[in-house]
Amino acid sequence: MPTAQETATVASALGPAELGELLAHWRAANYLAAGQIYLMANPLLQEPLRPDHIKPRLLGHWGTSPGLNLVYTHLNRVIKARDLDALCIWGPGHGGPAVLANSWLDGTYSDTYPDVSRDGAGMAELFRQFSFPGGVPSHVAPETPGSIHEGGELGYSLAHAYGAACDNPGLLVACVIGDGEAETGPLAASWHANKFLDPVHDGAVLPVLHLNGYKIANPTVLARIPEGELDALLRGLGHEPVHVTGDDPETVHRAMAAAMDLALDRIARAQRRARTEGATERPRWPMIVLRTPKGWTGPREVDGKPVEGTWRAHQVPLPDVREDAGHLRQLEAWLRSYRPEELFDAEGRPRPGVLACVPDGNRRLGASPHANGGLLVRDLPIPPLERHAVRVETPGKELHEPTRVLGGLLESVMAATAARRDFRVVGPDETASNRLEALYAATGKAWQAETVASDEHLARDGRVMEVLSEHLCQGWLEGYLLTGRHGLFASYEAFAHIVDSMVNQHIKWLRTARRLPWRRPIASLNYLLTSHVWRQDHNGFSHQDPGFVDHVLNKSPEVVRVYLPPDANTLLSVADHALRSRDYVNVIVAGKQPGFDWLTLEEARAHCARGAGVWEWAGTEDGSRDPDVVLACAGDVPTQETLAAASLLRRHLPDLAVRVVNVVDLARLLPHEEHPHGMPDFEYDALFTRDKPVIFAYHGYPWLIHRLTYRRSGHEQLHVRGYKEEGTTTTPFDMVVRNDLDRYRLAMDAVDRVPGLGGRAIAVRQAMADARTRHHAWIREHGTDLPEVAEWTWDA
Repeated sequence: MPTAQETATVASALGPAELGELLAHWRAANYLAAGQIYLMANPLLQEPLRPDHIKPRLLGHWGTSPGLNLVYTHLNRVIKARDLDALCIWGPGHGGPAVLANSWLDGTYSDTYPDVSRDGAGMAELFRQFSFPGGVPSHVAPETPGSIHEGGELGYSLAHAYGAACDNPGLLVACVIGDGEAETGPLAASWHANKFLDPVHDGAVLPVLHLNGYKIANPTVLARIPEGELDALLRGLGHEPVHVTGDDPETVHRAMAAAMDLALDRIARAQRRARTEGATERPRWPMIVLRTPKGWTGPREVDGKPVEGTWRAHQVPLPDVREDAGHLRQLEAWLRSYRPEELFDAEGRPRPGVLACVPDGNRRLGASPHANGGLLVRDLPIPPLERHAVRVETPGKELHEPTRVLGGLLESVMAATAARRDFRVVGPDETASNRLEALYAATGKAWQAETVASDEHLARDGRVMEVLSEHLCQGWLEGYLLTGRHGLFASYEAFAHIVDSMVNQHIKWLRTARRLPWRRPIASLNYLLTSHVWRQDHNGFSHQDPGFVDHVLNKSPEVVRVYLPPDANTLLSVADHALRSRDYVNVIVAGKQPGFDWLTLEEARAHCARGAGVWEWAGTEDGSRDPDVVLACAGDVPTQETLAAASLLRRHLPDLAVRVVNVVDLARLLPHEEHPHGMPDFEYDALFTRDKPVIFAYHGYPWLIHRLTYRRSGHEQLHVRGYKEEGTTTTPFDMVVRNDLDRYRLAMDAVDRVPGLGGRAIAVRQAMADARTRHHAWIREHGTDLPEVAEWTWDA
């Protein structure tokens, strides 16, 4: 807790004139926030309010806005006084009116959108566009200058803040956390991010926990526990809370100024001790606990019921203004209580005293280049892939662990960025498990907590970040990317689902940002999903779920990309492309277990550029006619089983013309009109034929392939094999047998579906079925796969 001497010294520095300026700025922001919710005309109240001045649909959230305005005002003060490079993450849901109001006041909104000028006409447009058709959302969004955080879904603000601070040693990242948001699981985990923040190489995060007491219709947990219990909780999480409580504006402003100065002094002292004095103990970083009433300075009572300081202030305190004359009069009295004539001149421009606390240029929160990370991003120094590619003399003879090969490439990138520190790898405690441990030759794992002798690879300045919270990994990486850096999220495939909603929000952010010319492209969010469904035979059913791809492919086509490289060299090629790309979400699914090498690096590059193609060496067609059957595959294990099936058909049915097609880029299956990577119909028909049976072995749920191709000619001839929720702890080959994705079943499918072949090839089909029967008996006796499977290599 701050000492009485500390508080008194800092508070005394805020003189009456400066207090008046802060109050004026805050009143102006409150007026503008309320005006956005209600007014579509008469923005300066130059005439009495009439119903036609009011929007026909009242949308927005007033309750959190006064508190956010208070924080914005006081951040302006300390940024200007201390010449700080700062960014703020606005966590409370639907806090848009406050942040829009403040960016209009500091001029960044008009700089970004010149038609919303900083005068009466611009104020009218600011009001009209809010939550209005063709306007802007009611929450902080990509359209909001200074924002890197979508305010519609709660829980991620603090993780984003820490991601933004990583490798930004000169940056202060303030983060306002709503007390409703503080009840979410992702936010609860985010309090632990202070154990990963390096005071030497990273910036500082200043959390501001805003307790206004209520969510939509209920009290909030942290606002209703005793202050001593809350203080103990936050201290137990490693923070030094500074409490600001009250409802009298002058008192709260003085206390907030004192708290801000005290917190920033403590941050500066911690960074100085680490950077110049060599201190190595983990700092106890400050935070502010701000308690102010919900809907502060708004209507105290409406229709005989209390509003200010209750849940009724959450959204629109006066809901019937157009129809109820009493509500209209109450709204006018509320707006005039801010004395707008003192805040704005006759033309609607903010008066000098209102802007006295506002910093200049890029120091303004709305103008920070860190909030438009594409202004800062640099190309990654990716080495030539030839340094890491595996040599392939003959397809299907040698085996490598693809992610271990990728790990060598990532280590080179990590080493090449050692000085500039703009590349990180995040994941839930699985870097070594996923065969990426080569990274530790270039960096350690970020860690500021206690270490013991048996620990390995922990480092205060590490740029691999491991924590058993997928939410925290995702939030860190999003904050890091949005502020102009690069990264990779490596995860077990099944548990990527934990961040389904987070990636959805990020995709929506990217889609919107692409439509804003002032938002510069940022580095793509890259997922490496490994330890995948087909090789989770040791962990079993709970670890077997390939559905993250289905989720992502439902999203905006211009943003999402999904790749299933079949071997080590194609994984290198895909990763090289993903790490160089901008404004995408790239999902790469690749195994970590030994897998066959099929393509040379040159072949892999050509194949990845096509996204899908015929492997002529694997088939038996002679080019004089269409094949009898197409064996298609996507994914490393399906590719192996497809090649093994092709080998069986070559041996047992040498006259059958078989074409083998491998798909790396899953979006290639979509029509060109539906996805930028989609194939035109003529190209799809040339690859898969118009009327021949296609046996498609797919890595994930089979119905996804049907959904992607349902408009294609010959769809009735498409038969897809994939994962169908049959899993357990078993052998690798038994996993594919259980899901009918094995080589014998694929060969049987070809026999069953080539017209006229069934009767002639009954003996072949029976031999395939017998092999499956032998498999079941063998694994139950020996616990391992059949020798003919375990020792198989491509023998064409």
